[in-house]
Amino acid sequence: MTILLFGITKDIVGSPTLSVPTASVTGRKIPKTVKELKQFLGETYPELNKLSSLAIAVNNSYAEDEQLINAYDEIALIPPVSGG
Repeated sequence: MTILLFGITKDIVGSPTLSVPTASVTGRKIPKTVKELKQFLGETYPELNKLSSLAIAVNNSYAEDEQLINAYDEIALIPPVSGG
């Protein structure tokens, strides 16, 4: 599954996109929900845990933790936004 990254999330990961395996090759649990994806990303990139908020959009809509995700979904990490 490919995740689109914006703002500080792109800086933390070091790329505008991130590929998450859809099959377990390392024995790690594959994320099936938004909550599991957040946990997976927090373990892989601990700096993401330091953000004051991190929204996840699935197929162009903000997603709740319980929402199921599939390999073909369009997923984006939306970091906190500030402006003036």
